[in-house]
Amino acid sequence: MIVEGMGRMRENKTKSALLVIDMENGFVDADSPHCIAYAKDSVPACVDAVSTARRKGIPVFFVKRIYRRDGSDVELTRYRSWKEGGRAMGPGSEGRASAEAAEGLKPQKGDYTIIKPRWSAFFGTELDLILRRLKIETVILTGTTTPNCIRTTCYDANSLDYNVVVLEDCCSSQTKEIQEMNIADMARMGAIIMDSAQFRDYTEDSVGHEKEEMVREIQEALLAPEPFGEAEGCIGWVDRW
Repeated sequence: MIVEGMGRMRENKTKSALLVIDMENGFVDADSPHCIAYAKDSVPACVDAVSTARRKGIPVFFVKRIYRRDGSDVELTRYRSWKEGGRAMGPGSEGRASAEAAEGLKPQKGDYTIIKPRWSAFFGTELDLILRRLKIETVILTGTTTPNCIRTTCYDANSLDYNVVVLEDCCSSQTKEIQEMNIADMARMGAIIMDSAQFRDYTEDSVGHEKEEMVREIQEALLAPEPFGEAEGCIGWVDRW
């Protein structure tokens, strides 16, 4: 695959994509009114994960918030604190409460940028469309915050039939207890939990091939997908609601 100005790109044998969610000054800078307590500590691990992804030919998606100055696209539950905090993360904003990327996490040529209006990276965005066009089957999640944007993206990805990997040391919460509980919940849901060091050894076999096996079993079973009634004139489900 050749992209203008980039030369030949490596084949993405993993069929995976790395998502870096909300790693911007408004959530990372300690002086921002919206700072997430442990977000800054996760920056080095995120930088490492991005470097690993680029080296492996895994596309990187920087997913971020940019709020309109009038607040018309701010979440209902966040509007008051956002307004009182100085209307952070606006278009073209700079400094401590801005939408600027954290140090070391600025997009490069070949990366993707997604602007999301709500917690999940999928809600109201073109992310799913692009992932399917690129034949992505697994999303690898990093960023902040774990109980909100990481978790909602995780569950939406699962609902859309993607495999989900969460890089634990690349995510952050306001407390360690919140972090641990949400990571545990996502693991119980079926997400694969790794860290940035383990991600360096990530291959096309790291997630397994359960989806392919499931589809093959369904096709080979030769079972009718829905129960149809046999009586004359009976069309559709036999259940009479």
